[in-house]
Amino acid sequence: AIWHGPDGQNWLLATAKEGNSIIAYDANDGSFIERFGDGGSGEGQFERPNGIAVIDDLVLVVERDNQRVQVFRLPEFKSLGYFGSEGLEDGLILPYGIAIDRTGENTYELYVTDNYNPNKEGYPAEGELDKRVHHFRFTVNGNSIESEQLNIFGEVYNEGALHKVESLWTDREHNRLLIAEEWYADRSIKVYDLEGNYTGKKIPKKYFDSEPEGIALYKCDDGSGYWIFTDQHETDINKFQVFDRETLEYIGGFRGEITRNTDGIWLTQKSFGDFRDGAFYPVHDDGSVTAISWTDIADELSLKVTCSE
Repeated sequence: AIWHGPDGQNWLLATAKEGNSIIAYDANDGSFIERFGDGGSGEGQFERPNGIAVIDDLVLVVERDNQRVQVFRLPEFKSLGYFGSEGLEDGLILPYGIAIDRTGENTYELYVTDNYNPNKEGYPAEGELDKRVHHFRFTVNGNSIESEQLNIFGEVYNEGALHKVESLWTDREHNRLLIAEEWYADRSIKVYDLEGNYTGKKIPKKYFDSEPEGIALYKCDDGSGYWIFTDQHETDINKFQVFDRETLEYIGGFRGEITRNTDGIWLTQKSFGDFRDGAFYPVHDDGSVTAISWTDIADELSLKVTCSE
């Protein structure tokens, strides 16, 4: 995830799943800034951090093995608290991905995927797929948060069922929640609404040679823009598929010159450093991150370079 701070900070924040920490890099030149956190279940500690998102001066981290979402204020990494399983009858079991929006003053709503399954492998029976996505709201009050669980959902038995889930992303202007279905027999992007209902639309597997993974949205105020989805592969087949934001029609795809085996991605539209029109950041082979200029992507695929174009 990328954070653009008020004092000129341009940070790339990455979860180190096996290192139980968050690592901050300079988003322009890749130089190391700091490593934060260690293993444990207290505030400022992590157990298998996975999904990460930035909004305003907050960074949210999904911890798979602590079954929670922890919230920090940047740049000091001040823990404001966590939520997700403690005190909930239907809490997170094996959480992975996260998508978040601001919905009011100091108030946010987020969605978290829960890839619970037998022994962390395989898939649950279809009738047990009804709790694949958790919908939360939280409010920041000074140096703490108040949270509530709004909904838990997932279709059962029909084509909207979510067998293997990780990445998801919201588009509040179009009332959409896009969820990557990694189950190889399906491997598609399912389109839900923000209330948790399957819309009957999906981006089908013909666009994915392997697993659909990371999701990013290039958004303009007039409702236009582009969806970008990872098609994860360990070879140069690894690519990124681009679709129209409004119509969901396919536009084209691109590859990174060296980028392989991509899981998470992040897109920033802000001009900074060497990236005058923003940049796209895909994970490379579970151990590093590459940066691709949005200008280059837009030029190759005849996309908007800026929303004002």
